[in-house]
Amino acid sequence: MNRSVTAPGLITIDRLWAAETQVDRATRAVVLMAAGTALLWISAKIQIPFWPVPATLQTLMVVLIGAFYGSRLGFATIIAYLAEGLAGLPVFVGTPEKGLGLAYMVGPTGGFLLGFAVAAFLIGLAVERGWGKSLLSTLAAMIIANVAIHAFGLTWLGTLVGPQKAILFGLTPFLLSDAVKIMIATGVTYAASRATAK
Repeated sequence: MNRSVTAPGLITIDRLWAAETQVDRATRAVVLMAAGTALLWISAKIQIPFWPVPATLQTLMVVLIGAFYGSRLGFATIIAYLAEGLAGLPVFVGTPEKGLGLAYMVGPTGGFLLGFAVAAFLIGLAVERGWGKSLLSTLAAMIIANVAIHAFGLTWLGTLVGPQKAILFGLTPFLLSDAVKIMIATGVTYAASRATAK
């Protein structure tokens, strides 16, 4: 795919931080991955009072990283974040209290963690293909990314507690906060697209 097709989607990174050489691109990737994993770590630790359960900013950060970084760098950043968690760093929600490393990652939230990587790739791919250029297509991309997170998360959780309990405890309480985060992510991504279009 040529540059003229993909350029409109690579909103923030290619337009705000141009990298012409291989060394520049490698340096940018390392810096952005480090920043992205740090933001994911912080977002996992911030709890916002919400009804019916408190919400974190983690899924919001996942889709924004995918939208701003693009499919490949967004996916790689989430994988790096998961690798940090696998190595035993307390980067996830509820760590270290709820465990660390592999033991945590195969627990109830393991599927959601895998869904993060898929969601970042999907939203990045969508934005690269121009979905961030209109408000409606940006919203559609955000919904698809969030569906991917829940699909992986609920599938794994369902194997542990059964499908009904997975939906009751892993989906229903989060629907409202997810809707709010989707709207925020849509607005931020679309605004960034418009602001960097010239």
